[in-house]
This record gives sequence, C-alpha cells and structure tokens, in this order.
Amino acid sequence: MRGELIPGDQLPNGDDWSASYGASRTGLREVVKVLAGKGMVEMRPRTGTRVRPRKDWNFLDPDVLLWRFGSRTTAEEARSLFELRRAIEPMAGALAAERASPEQIAELRAILEEMEQAGDDGERFAVPDLAFHQTILHMSGNELIGSLAALIETALVISFRLSDDNPAGQRHSLSVHRQIVENIEKRDPAATSKLLIDLLDGAEEDVRRSLAARLGRQK
Repeated sequence: MRGELIPGDQLPNGDDWSASYGASRTGLREVVKVLAGKGMVEMRPRTGTRVRPRKDWNFLDPDVLLWRFGSRTTAEEARSLFELRRAIEPMAGALAAERASPEQIAELRAILEEMEQAGDDGERFAVPDLAFHQTILHMSGNELIGSLAALIETALVISFRLSDDNPAGQRHSLSVHRQIVENIEKRDPAATSKLLIDLLDGAEEDVRRSLAARLGRQK
C-alpha cells in the first residue's frame, strides 16, 4: 500500500523475509495466500510471487480498505471513500422509507437516543452511529444491500479514524440523523435519500478539516 513494492516487483526471498519478521515459513505462506485472495499478489512456478497491478486489487475488501486509509491519507483519497458511501447509503435509505417495519423504525429510534446521549464523546458516539447506518442497510429489505453492512462498517471506522480530532465534535450531525429517522417513518424516500447525502457531505467536510489540521501540525 505504501508503494515500497510496486506492481511487477517480486516479493523478497521467503527465508530472508521470515527471519526479518520473526515469522515461520508456514505463517508467511498463509499471509501470501491471504494477499493472493485479495488480488494483491500472484504466485507462479519458477517466477515466484509478484505484486499484481492495482486494477486487480479488491479495494472493496474490508482489510484492503483499512490498509489503504492510514496516517498518510489525503483529502483526495478520502473523497473516494465518501463517493462509495454515496453510491450505496442514499439508495438504501430510500428503500428503507418504503419497506421498513414499525419494529425496525423503533430500533432506529432507540439507536438515535444512544447517539444523543453520547453527544460529543467521540468513542461513545461511534458505536451507535455505526449501528445507525448498518440498520438502514438492513431496513432496505434488499439482502444484497444488507450484505454490504461489513463494507460500510469498515468505511465508517475509517471515517471516524480520519476525523477523530474534529474540533466540532459529533453533536452537530444529530439533527440530520433525527430527520432521517422521521422521514423513514413518514415513508418519504426522496427526502430520506437527500438527507443521507447531506449527512455524508457533512461527514466528508469533517474529515477534510481534520486532515487539514493534521497537515498544519506536521508543518
């Protein structure tokens, strides 16, 4: 991910690599199998293990997402994360407004109450916030969209990590979360979808501010 090994490069000798990391050859082979399964490397007889082109990497894999977004994340990279979320969550919200059961809406209201109680405590807020977005995916009534919950969980964790020093805290987003619940309850798909876009726009702006602040401190 850092580019120390680029597409086409051969991975270092297994014995040397095992020794440098204090890992067994068996453990190293398992690691390479995992990376191959994510499309990042390929193993071929006689030519060894090489890094595959980035176009072959499974960037939707939760591990790959987490590895990609670290301390060196730029605003441009963060934008790609929010573009992904905008492609999924507003549609899920619109479907939830059409299909959610009263029990599911009650569950979403209970999660909202937890968020309100957490206020600007980022760590406490993160848990119900994650549950809020995952619940909406399941409320869509579409099992394929519901299966994206793990992906959205990873995207949210990355978003929290990138904005954990946001001076504005989290309380400012509560009103939008509340309106989303109200519009799902009113069976208004268009309004729900728009509010989720507004929420994601605000979250991306929080991340941009945090990244800019970190860059300023590094200078």
